[in-house]
Amino acid sequence: MPGPPLPFSWQHLNYWNVSLVPLVIMVIACLLYAEGMRRVTTWPTLRAVWFVLAIVVTFFATQSVIGAYDMVLFSDHMIEHLMLIMVAAPIFCFAAPLDLLREAGGPRVDAFFETRPLRVLLHPLFAFALYAVVIPLTHLTGFFNLMLTHEWIHHSEQVLFLVVGYLFFRPAFGVEKGTQMHPGLRIVYVMAAVPVDTITGLTLNLQTHNPFPAYSTMDVGTSTSILQSLHLGGGIMWIGGDALMLLWCIPIALTWVRYETKRTGELDAELDALGI
Repeated sequence: MPGPPLPFSWQHLNYWNVSLVPLVIMVIACLLYAEGMRRVTTWPTLRAVWFVLAIVVTFFATQSVIGAYDMVLFSDHMIEHLMLIMVAAPIFCFAAPLDLLREAGGPRVDAFFETRPLRVLLHPLFAFALYAVVIPLTHLTGFFNLMLTHEWIHHSEQVLFLVVGYLFFRPAFGVEKGTQMHPGLRIVYVMAAVPVDTITGLTLNLQTHNPFPAYSTMDVGTSTSILQSLHLGGGIMWIGGDALMLLWCIPIALTWVRYETKRTGELDAELDALGI
């Protein structure tokens, strides 16, 4: 299908490029979540609302003007990247899809989540390591050039961002089973990942030439405009990524305050019972 109109201008903000594959995946995800809700006795309505909101963010990131220009403008690709891995993925955590799967799947599925491979996959250290590897790998290596020349790799990368972001933020929010971590440690966990985006963004921002040959074969403007988009994208990852990380620390910090308040009350009650 033909690409979006170039060069980009603000008049193209209403440009949509609905792609069948991502749309089908989102519809299937909604149907599976709805089926899971049907199978369980009770399921919080708010979690379903979070799931729908995450799907909406994913839809706009991949199907709106953002998704239309993600293959020709590096800066736009970076906006889509942040929307998927740092907005949609964390919201999916509040929807608790794995908890729904465990409840809807019955004892066998629940027991499967207790096996060693799944416990390793869902461990915070594994999620952190995966995040630290995927971010630079998909932006500082030849993988990005492959993504520009193969549509199926592009769609796979979008799914990858959602999965990696979900696995990373899952223990940070502690909504689902198996994510019990002290709220203070959760903030340390999230903040420890900030340098990953900072270093990757700065590396892109300091490039003096176009590292992705596929851009040179596209009608995206001069080599200067390609480099400008690359620098802008690096800045978006650096500043935008760090800002979103800090933003998600706010609900974690509030959880920490509630935790300490509750713990203080319990300690006071114990001391009163001992007459101290």
